[in-house]
Amino acid sequence: MASLLLLFFLLMIHRVSGADWGVSYSHSDICALKGSTVTIYCTYTYPTGHQIQEMFWTTGPKMHSEKIPDLSKDPEYSQRLQYLGDKQHNCTFRLSHVSQKDSHMYYFRFITDIDKWTGYPGVNLTVTDLQVESPETVKEGDSVRLTCKSSCALTDRATFIWYRNSQPLTEIGDRNNQLLLQSVRREDAGRYSCALQGHKLTSALSAYLSVMYPPKHTFVAVSPCCELVEGNSVTLSCNCDSYPPALNFSWFKGGTFVGSGRIYSISKISSNHSGEYKCKSVTEHGEAYSDAVTLNIMCVGCPVILYIFIGVFIGAAVVIMVVLVWVKKRKDAQESQMNLSRPNHNICQTSDVKIMDTVYENEMAKQDEEEKRHTGVSAKMNQSKTYHNIYQTSDEKLPESVYEDVTPMT
Repeated sequence: MASLLLLFFLLMIHRVSGADWGVSYSHSDICALKGSTVTIYCTYTYPTGHQIQEMFWTTGPKMHSEKIPDLSKDPEYSQRLQYLGDKQHNCTFRLSHVSQKDSHMYYFRFITDIDKWTGYPGVNLTVTDLQVESPETVKEGDSVRLTCKSSCALTDRATFIWYRNSQPLTEIGDRNNQLLLQSVRREDAGRYSCALQGHKLTSALSAYLSVMYPPKHTFVAVSPCCELVEGNSVTLSCNCDSYPPALNFSWFKGGTFVGSGRIYSISKISSNHSGEYKCKSVTEHGEAYSDAVTLNIMCVGCPVILYIFIGVFIGAAVVIMVVLVWVKKRKDAQESQMNLSRPNHNICQTSDVKIMDTVYENEMAKQDEEEKRHTGVSAKMNQSKTYHNIYQTSDEKLPESVYEDVTPMT
């Protein structure tokens, strides 16, 4: 009976003492964005006459656990946790740079010189990301709206910053959590994310925006790209820029369809394959033709014949040039020789004329004397004959009797 009374007395003391112990939290559930700083406000009470020896924050303690961990001594929290309370009644603490792994139940525990207490049920912290909602694909020229959302309740004063491929799109934040892209281009494709101004570490889970557009910059690549010799093979490939990638290709030679597929190959080319080729790329959003490329096929042995022809042509040209130069030099030499001999010839010719004139006068004088002895007709015939013989044989030697009668001119 005495033992029962003692047990009842102890229970009454504990109930009274429990009424003086307690921990109060400002919120039982807190939602925070990844990378932000969280402040948990709380107060605690204990019986009068107790002296606080130790107080700390902990996560998920068990009722009958022998040792409850202190977060301030945990390497994962020690650099981010700051106790803002005191040893009286304030137990507020701050946790910075929170992440999803910080999502736990948090409890405040304190120890006095007489007893100890843990504040149940604690505070439930949920850490979440901002999320970007966007259509997966959009066609070039359309408009698209992206939304920055969070499962946490954000204040009306929240200001958003948008990024594309980690580069800011706006220098000044926008109170609107939506980003409107009007008449999108293919350059607008990329990974989009958002953040709260002042909390750039609270970047959102990004969303990739794909912009679909028809084929552009279609062109043909030729391999081998240089000399195409008859009997060898050649490969033509059709290339273009489009999204989604083009899968339908057609080949044309001079406007005539010759094949399909991105690759067009000719195993043994001949002169019949010479001509202009082009390809067409097609997607669900459009089609495009490439510029034409020309295939020039060289026949086997043609290069040798061509080189021989070129050699013969060059050799003939050299011979002709040498002959022309020789003829010109010879002609120039003859003209020079004639120019040098022409003055002397004139002098000699003039002297001969003067001599012949003198001889003629002397001869005529003699004939006049003879005419006195002959008739007039005979004299004229002799005169005419003598005159003709003198001029016709001006270069022949005259009788000495003639030269004896010549008087030198002064």
